[in-house]
Amino acid sequence: MEIFLIAVTIFSIVIVTGYLYWRHIWFFRNPPRKTPREAGILSPADGTVVYVKRVNSYEKVLSIKKGITATLTDILREDISAPKILIGIFMSPFDVHYNRIPLSGEIAFIRHHEPKGRNLMMGSMHLRTLLGWTPFYRNSSHIIQNERRVTRINGTYGGEHLSYYIVQIAGGKVNGIDTYVDEGALVDRGALFSMIRIGSQVDLVVPLRPGMKIMIAQGDKVRAGETILIT
Repeated sequence: MEIFLIAVTIFSIVIVTGYLYWRHIWFFRNPPRKTPREAGILSPADGTVVYVKRVNSYEKVLSIKKGITATLTDILREDISAPKILIGIFMSPFDVHYNRIPLSGEIAFIRHHEPKGRNLMMGSMHLRTLLGWTPFYRNSSHIIQNERRVTRINGTYGGEHLSYYIVQIAGGKVNGIDTYVDEGALVDRGALFSMIRIGSQVDLVVPLRPGMKIMIAQGDKVRAGETILIT
């Protein structure tokens, strides 16, 4: 009995120590990234690509579950026009949670939007990405309901003006979205600009231009500041 109690105590200490290390040290790791020299729009986040769409503003781009769909307006909380490329990246609790700039430019605005109701957990998306069940966004109403921060950046691509959006969607247990830049700031491709705590999602919305090529697909693993999403 005494040996059993000692074993339980040791096991409990290991579990608690492991959790505290993950939650307060390993989770906040910020490994260096090497920005590629090749032209292209980079991933803003580490994680799994859960959807890649060429869409129009009011087109229903995701069928989350019966009776619930999502448009670009639902995701951005803003009416926009002209065709876009929409890329969703899910960050599990084990991914690096620092976000980086996809394309150099100027921060046009940073807008915080409260949840429509309450922040929902992202358990369904986490499970489906782990098991490879597609579509990964099935039953993930957090995409349109949860708290989010929308950052618009005015940049240049292919010699022409390009204004794009980064949408940071908070998870059910997120303690906050930290932003390290201000409106009007000039930001470099691959530079740190924000962090979301615990599991969360980051969407990239880019105007669709002739000749643009999407370099990734649903299910791909991407790294912030390194993986080229669009050329």
